[in-house]
Amino acid sequence: MTIQYKNSLDRTFHALGDESRRKILAMISHKQRCTAGELVDIFNVSQPTISKHLKVLETAGLIVRHVKGRHHFFNLDIKGLKEADIWINRHLTFWENNLDRLGLFLDDETKETK
Repeated sequence: MTIQYKNSLDRTFHALGDESRRKILAMISHKQRCTAGELVDIFNVSQPTISKHLKVLETAGLIVRHVKGRHHFFNLDIKGLKEADIWINRHLTFWENNLDRLGLFLDDETKETK
């Protein structure tokens, strides 16, 4: 059963939630452009398995497919990563600021009880 996410951020985090897909992204990033066949050879898995992972990454907006004849080339597409980065940094900033304030509060409370 395939999960259909309506939100692009949900698709991005779903795609990034799989170790194999993260490794595929890292390889595409390292080589800057890969074919599905190259990925099959590198990861020593079946072509349908790589195709399924590539489709998830493509749907999430993390890679872009270019077709030349029978060859499908894949490049990174940073739109999906940028959206995830913005979301993560917004929440990271919120929690860092709140934890810093909590630390200051606890320091003040400790000083007052001494």
